[in-house]
Amino acid sequence: MRHTTVTITHCTPVDEDHPLRVAELAHAAGDRIEWVVQLVDAGVIAPTEPGLPQAQWAFHGEALRCALEARRLQRDLDASIDAAALIIDLQREVRRLRALLGTQP
Repeated sequence: MRHTTVTITHCTPVDEDHPLRVAELAHAAGDRIEWVVQLVDAGVIAPTEPGLPQAQWAFHGEALRCALEARRLQRDLDASIDAAALIIDLQREVRRLRALLGTQP
């Protein structure tokens, strides 16, 4: 008797119409909600509507990208959240300045 394994993956775009909730962002980045709160406190990411209670936070795709980058910096370089925040901020600034100059990396 042959057995067949089928994996079904549900994908939802992360955009203006489909933001991630705090628990979803934590799960997508492979960490806990407390870690996401630390990223917000450090300024790495920001909820779409600042001032709402944590349970109501929502994040767009850019926040997921930054959270994954912070996770990579912590894993690969043993960077603290504050160090990861600084590195990500500097990367954003370099991209902004390159865009002003019209140059590519």
